[in-house]
Amino acid sequence: MKADGSVSIHADDRAYKPLNWMSPPCTLKQADGTWTVTNKAGEKLIITLEEVLHDSSHELGVDPGLIKDGVEAHLQELLADRMEVLGAGWSLIRREYPTAIGPVDILCRDSDGATVAIEIKRRGEIDGVEQLTRYLELLNRDPLLAPVKGVFAAQEIKPQARVLATDRGIGCVVLDYDELRGIDDDKLKLF
Repeated sequence: MKADGSVSIHADDRAYKPLNWMSPPCTLKQADGTWTVTNKAGEKLIITLEEVLHDSSHELGVDPGLIKDGVEAHLQELLADRMEVLGAGWSLIRREYPTAIGPVDILCRDSDGATVAIEIKRRGEIDGVEQLTRYLELLNRDPLLAPVKGVFAAQEIKPQARVLATDRGIGCVVLDYDELRGIDDDKLKLF
């Protein structure tokens, strides 16, 4: 049982994945060796305690909150500041370029002056390629921007997404988060 009101039941042999759970918020009623956990939808999880081997509670202090490192917003900001990662002579037009179907992560110009729309993901999957395809179709209707090329940039690009992007004439770039941040990798690399 966690402070956020969630309850998870784990087996000894696979503690990383619960057998059953109730997401917060939950209420707990304890009576004669049973716990009845009820969620906001009224669903109940009834737990029968056969034997209690250990019971403890730990105060961990104020929750500092989860801070994710390497989220899409960070990648977008870093890439916008270091357009040379894509090639010499690339220049930023705008981050979060507005369109009728949502903002394009980065709109820029390549070394030849051509307009390029960049979609950034942490994990590059097919849905990201589809999203960029929709942006490209819309942006290529604008005579001031057209022709607009696409680049799908991610920390990891799934093979299926790479095949689809290539088939649609969209370039793929794998981003190294630490390199964008200017952190040297001290690991030896073969290639």
